[in-house]
Amino acid sequence: MRERQLDIAVPEHLGEGMVAVQEGSRLEIDLKLESLHEGILASGSVVGQADGECSRCLAPVSVPVRVEFAELFGYPADEPFDHQLDGDLLDLEPVVRDAVVLALPFQPECVDGCEDLELGPGISLIVAEAEREKPADPRWAALQAFSAQDTDSTNSTSREEK
Repeated sequence: MRERQLDIAVPEHLGEGMVAVQEGSRLEIDLKLESLHEGILASGSVVGQADGECSRCLAPVSVPVRVEFAELFGYPADEPFDHQLDGDLLDLEPVVRDAVVLALPFQPECVDGCEDLELGPGISLIVAEAEREKPADPRWAALQAFSAQDTDSTNSTSREEK
């Protein structure tokens, strides 16, 4: 078994859409290589940072990336493996790329939740189902009339006191 720590510069951006690990960013890889009967098991973790835009307000966001991977690189044989050794070499780039891209959020959001979002005139946000006012149960409809009368009488009483 061999263990290595790699600090690499990303040769081209990893990911598409709202967030990606940009070209030139640094990725730290803790790698463990284990010899097995079928080949070499490469496992480890990748730590880095992805940059992009918030999917709600389009403000710049940075998303920490931490993902683990494990892949078997098979010896050349009759059975095909997804990844095979080329002599004594194994290519980790597709394994790391797949692990990082699949770990990126599809719709990244600001850490603060976009509270300072200012909407222009005529623009409204759709309210989530949990935040919408629920329709009243029809069995309680008769009591709603009392609530409306109490509000009206309270307003008229406060006017009379002034």
